[in-house]
Amino acid sequence: MAIETKVRKIGNSLGIVLPKEALQALKVNEGDTLFLTEAPECSLRVTPSRPGFDEVMKIAELGMNRYRNALRELAK
Repeated sequence: MAIETKVRKIGNSLGIVLPKEALQALKVNEGDTLFLTEAPECSLRVTPSRPGFDEVMKIAELGMNRYRNALRELAK
């Protein structure tokens, strides 16, 4: 599924408005938190906040930082 939206000026910032279809696919409502994480090929993954998600991301980042060199070698 590809949903198109445009970057717009919102106050002094830039933002996007998520269409109803995107909100339904993410199962989020107004006021919910979304996480943007880096993905391959200059893209981002949008993930709704779920219980424990932020803790899992902190642990993953610690592991990636600790084993940065090994992960870089494995990626070759």
